[in-house]
Parts: sequence; C-alpha cells; structure tokens
Amino acid sequence: MDKRLGIVGVVVEDPCCVEKVNALLHEYAELIVGRMGLPYRERGVSVIALIVDGLNDDISAMTGKLGRIPGASVKTMIAKTNAQ
Repeated sequence: MDKRLGIVGVVVEDPCCVEKVNALLHEYAELIVGRMGLPYRERGVSVIALIVDGLNDDISAMTGKLGRIPGASVKTMIAKTNAQ
C-alpha cells in the first residue's frame, strides 16, 4: 500500500473533550508530520490543523475516531497522488 499526504482540520467546540482529542492524536503520532493548534477565544473553540502522512486506512481510522468524540468536528483532505 502507498502512503498518502493529507490535511486534517479539527474544531474543538467543547473544552471537556480536549484531553480525549490530545490522547487520540498522541496515539496516532506516527502519522502526524506537523500540528498547529490555536484557541479562538472570541468563538469559544480551539482549532487544530494537522499535516498527516500515512496509509489511507490509518488516516481514516484516526479521523473516524476523532469524529466520534462529542464536541469535536473533523474534516480531511487527502492528496490525489501518493506521497513519495
């Protein structure tokens, strides 16, 4: 299988779920090339942007688990071509 490059956006709307999100991201740390997190205080949310590089199944597993955390919203974009 070929590795894929992608971007994952996470909006954390409930501060109570931050620990669950961080624990899950730590579990999939081998996929994460870069991470940027910003609190957006005016809206009362936090936004996390991830650059990921891995097998499509692994990326999907991570984002699926993230999406099942109450209070977190996730969107993913995967490059059309395989990572080199």
